[in-house]
Amino acid sequence: MLDEFKKIGQDAITHLKKISDLNSLEEYRIKYLGRKGEITDLLSKIGKISKEERPAAGQLINQIKQEVADAFEQVKASLDNSSKGKSGDFFDVTTPGKKISVGKSHIITQTTDELLELFGRMGFGIVTGPEVEDEFHNFIALNIPQEHPARDPLDNFYIDDNTLLRSQTSTMQIRVMENNKPPIRVVAPGRVYRPDTVDATHMFMFHQIEALVVDEGITMVDLKTTIDQFIHAFFGAGTKWRFRPSFFPFTEPSAEVDLLMTDKNGNENWIEMGGCGMVDPNVFETVGIDSEKYTGWAFGFGIERLAMRKYGIKDIRLLFENDLRFLEQF
Repeated sequence: MLDEFKKIGQDAITHLKKISDLNSLEEYRIKYLGRKGEITDLLSKIGKISKEERPAAGQLINQIKQEVADAFEQVKASLDNSSKGKSGDFFDVTTPGKKISVGKSHIITQTTDELLELFGRMGFGIVTGPEVEDEFHNFIALNIPQEHPARDPLDNFYIDDNTLLRSQTSTMQIRVMENNKPPIRVVAPGRVYRPDTVDATHMFMFHQIEALVVDEGITMVDLKTTIDQFIHAFFGAGTKWRFRPSFFPFTEPSAEVDLLMTDKNGNENWIEMGGCGMVDPNVFETVGIDSEKYTGWAFGFGIERLAMRKYGIKDIRLLFENDLRFLEQF
């Protein structure tokens, strides 16, 4: 009887080696390993064996069943892989890979980082401060009187009578001079808020970069030289710019900085970039710096406008609409 069991196992293995497709393999499984298959049926024959041979017979049947099952799984795996290859899953390793979309910094962040790196090479430190300010830092210390139109509630985002979202990074001039004695040489980037009507050149939230230098013997020549170096480093050596007389309560004298830009039709126009000037003595007195001994200058430029001028962006709203077709260009 044991020899008969061995022969059934050998026949099953021999038969399995001749199978070359999955349909035949399924027929094989039913014939040998199914609930009524020949290998499974061997267990019903143990009762016909003498008691002395039954343990050896049971062990043999389990061994045969395991060997046939293992061989079956190997053939099945081989035929599965072969079938996948024929169904079109073949992969050509020489085919160029698909381009992976990788995130990157927003154009405003890129421009801010470039500005900070540039001013860092010019010897400026970097400071930041709160976007929610009090009237002292946003207006009073900057020599902006109560009746000045810049303090109109319609032109600011007031939170309460004495607190508002800062309308300019000039607030950082006061915070730096309150806590540091000259010499001072810093830039302060950050968001500012004004309830402007949104159009191609205005937003109610935008970014500025403020610069402040305070020391003995500082003059307008130092201011003009720094701005000239900055413009030519950021926009290119051939960029034309000018000072235009202006007025700000916290600087005296004051000026606007204009760039000569060429539009798509080839026409040249002077475009405002920001304001600047010598720090007003009243501002020095407010923060406890001797205006007889020290002088200083400051400027504030809009980061969005710098980016728009440099990259030829015509509408500021594009910078905030999160359109990947636009942002992926930078």
